[in-house]
Amino acid sequence: MKRLLIIPVIIISMVWADRPITSEDIVNMRYATQPAMNNVGTKIAYVNIIPRTPDEPRGGSYREIWVMNADGSDKRQYTSSPVNSWSPQWTPNSNLSFLSRRKDHHKSTQVYVIPLDGGEARILTDHKTGVGSYQWSPNGKWIAFTSRDEKSKEKQAKEKAGYDMIVMDEEHIYTRIWVYNVKTGQTQKVYKQNLNVGSFEWTSDSKNIIFQATEKTGADRDLLERSIYRVKVPSGNPRKVLETPGKLGDMAVSPNSETLAFLGATTYNDPIAQSIYTVPVKGGKATIHTPDFKESFITIEWVDNQTILGKSYRGTKTVLSTINTKEKSPEGVANQTDVLAPSQILTSVSLHQSSGQLVIMASGHGHPNEIHVGALGQSTIQRLTYSNPDFDEIALAKQETISWIGTDGLGIEGVITYPLKYRKGKRYPLVLQIHGGPEGTSLDGWNTRTTYPVQLLAAEGFVVLEPNYRGSGGRGVAFSKADHDDLAGLEFDDVLAGIDYLIAQGIVDGNKVGTGGWSYGGYFSAWAATKHSDRFKASMVGAGLTNMISFMGTTDIPYEMSDTHWNQWWFDNMELHWDRSPLAHINNAKTPTLVIHGLKDERVHPEQGMELWQALRIKGVDTELVFYPREPHGLLERAHKLDYMERLVDWYNKYVK
Repeated sequence: MKRLLIIPVIIISMVWADRPITSEDIVNMRYATQPAMNNVGTKIAYVNIIPRTPDEPRGGSYREIWVMNADGSDKRQYTSSPVNSWSPQWTPNSNLSFLSRRKDHHKSTQVYVIPLDGGEARILTDHKTGVGSYQWSPNGKWIAFTSRDEKSKEKQAKEKAGYDMIVMDEEHIYTRIWVYNVKTGQTQKVYKQNLNVGSFEWTSDSKNIIFQATEKTGADRDLLERSIYRVKVPSGNPRKVLETPGKLGDMAVSPNSETLAFLGATTYNDPIAQSIYTVPVKGGKATIHTPDFKESFITIEWVDNQTILGKSYRGTKTVLSTINTKEKSPEGVANQTDVLAPSQILTSVSLHQSSGQLVIMASGHGHPNEIHVGALGQSTIQRLTYSNPDFDEIALAKQETISWIGTDGLGIEGVITYPLKYRKGKRYPLVLQIHGGPEGTSLDGWNTRTTYPVQLLAAEGFVVLEPNYRGSGGRGVAFSKADHDDLAGLEFDDVLAGIDYLIAQGIVDGNKVGTGGWSYGGYFSAWAATKHSDRFKASMVGAGLTNMISFMGTTDIPYEMSDTHWNQWWFDNMELHWDRSPLAHINNAKTPTLVIHGLKDERVHPEQGMELWQALRIKGVDTELVFYPREPHGLLERAHKLDYMERLVDWYNKYVK
């Protein structure tokens, strides 16, 4: 009898362990992020991202501060939701600081400190307009932080009286750098000039701050017009370190405070700040160290005064490598050495100088971002956090990187996820999940989130392909520029070639193909549903642009779109811009199309979705338009996320299968 009682338990456990992923699993996913190791390398503070439950008020996920030992043991919670806390940093006396907005202390975000041995959090800064980002100085005497100006009293009074007109690009509310004196508790503005700060770094000697800023505000300017400045602390006049063409990315100051490393564009029309440069902190000519590298660098820091540690996208993978800025190959290229190329996708990496440890955030095929540790010279990393224990009960579909040849002979890569119950030799329906940008990159790590629910679609029996068409990141400057003057031309042919490859391999049924994506991926899916409608049984256009000409008049990034992607303006070549608009080919359309848009989207105005939906409806094509209130260029609220995934799966099941 005892043996009979045991058998059903085993059977139930095995069946439960094989259950497919659900939309509830996706919205309930937790993440570990923002890891920070203490000065002696024994503890790591980090943020847990906690989704809201169905019975809570609408809004985004919560953020909590936790601390664990450097080996992952003794995890302890230091702050609790629903009060959000984030950006943990270690104080000079080994306590914990973080950002939070607590109504009982202050109406805006401030820096708080909490003792490591427990107790109540204490507010540190008391800045009227709040704290945006902050950094302790290396010597522990200062906290530098950014804060946005408040409107003048005169402006506030006029608005209260009803004079609240919005005159576009007239009023500029600047984000500036302030410093807090830890000893005196006094706060002061570092400079008076009107410069809108994007990011900043301390020099290692705590005497200067290096920052990126624009002379006026605006999304386009922030993307394309940043310059690098140096300013003395606690007050001084900013001096421009360097004029840079186009986009800027991560930056770091050498240990001796003499050299600045930064990620920058090679030209104004380079879509990504993906190349490593150095320049003297006091100013001078910049030196590029990664010319023609076939990868995109994402973050950098210094190992020593001549060696840079860079994390890059290399195809669908991530690699950590060192760049020697003093030694070069016979061809004049800096010596590069790969130091870590794990199967996981490296999201962030920080070198702890005194201990030599690497503090890493990484995802894998079976889990979203978790905290890991490693060391230079070691080929593997150790996982420390397990935020989603329920994932042990979920069966996940196989995924891998594949490659094919574009119509002009260019090699193209992508990530394929097979149906959960895939059988070799059987043909399956295919759904594309196309990244945005177009300079985005689909990576071969955890690839499932609300807007791209890849594993959910695989569980429904679809093959899912995420193509890295030309124009994507991960392959170097030439590849990311390869779509210039030809949007939706050869770059979309790369996508079609990927479909043909899967058909030729006997994996996909060419008569059952759907597509979907957000932003530029939404543009591609609108293009598929009109220009190439004969190839697609269903489409989902998420926050996608559908009319190139009207898009340029309603987006917050007309310069970025025109200069770094199109490489031309619509009024100089109106015929081509209209021809590459999905609406120009509405007479071809017969693909059932689900159109999704957030009503607070400033990047791609909701009218872009409405234009396509109206045209399809008039033409008699099956279509549905869903507007999500309060949502920006994506989805944040739980109910909206669940609704979207249900609609998406139902749409593909109805029209593709």
